[in-house]
Amino acid sequence: MRSLTVLGSCGAWPEPGRACAGFLLEYDGFKLVLDLGYAALPELLRHCPKAAVDAVIVTHQHPDHCVDVSALARVRYYLAPEAAPIPLYCPPGVVAVLRTLEPNPDPATVFDVRDLGESTAVGPFRLETAVMPHHVLNLGVRLNAPDLTIAYTGDSGPGPEAAALAAGADLFICDATLQGPSPQTTPRYVMTATEAATAAVGARKLLLTHFWPGSDRTVSVAEAQQVFRGEVVAAEEGLVLSL
Repeated sequence: MRSLTVLGSCGAWPEPGRACAGFLLEYDGFKLVLDLGYAALPELLRHCPKAAVDAVIVTHQHPDHCVDVSALARVRYYLAPEAAPIPLYCPPGVVAVLRTLEPNPDPATVFDVRDLGESTAVGPFRLETAVMPHHVLNLGVRLNAPDLTIAYTGDSGPGPEAAALAAGADLFICDATLQGPSPQTTPRYVMTATEAATAAVGARKLLLTHFWPGSDRTVSVAEAQQVFRGEVVAAEEGLVLSL
């Protein structure tokens, strides 16, 4: 089975019935989590009882992308104490946030913490990263496996970094926080749906995510479709995309 399941799709905070950033990528039995923000863990547990996942990647330290990794640590600590530590690929600031949330158990005992900034193998994937424009160090990721390339911005402002990340990807998961015309402010640390679609031109399919709470997602899809000629999908909790 090769699929991507949306665990959370909101930026900043979760709307009622939704969660913040989170995705479950499955490739021939290997289960990889991409980000795990507010309220994303319950969605993950629907698919992975006892949080039985093979690796976690966190793009940056903002809580709407990492706070439920602390909850994941509790699940593993109490329900699977004999399990091997889960490889956790992240920038250094993520572990500091997790330790502030819950120092006991120490995250380094539940997770095998690894530097996200290094190109490496993660299960069947070759992981590559790129620094994206954001308030803190945010690393966009490319995951390459036989017959499949997934790219994910985390959070990102517009710029050549996003287009380079998307080039040749089968699925581009992209920040689309805003709607309407591009704000005339600099620097920029999140994108409009139109900017996401512009960055996605080299990809086959575009998955818009990280919507500002209260946004009409059909508007975002319509704006992106004016630019991107491939398939455009709005992330929705529970959505499963076959890959």
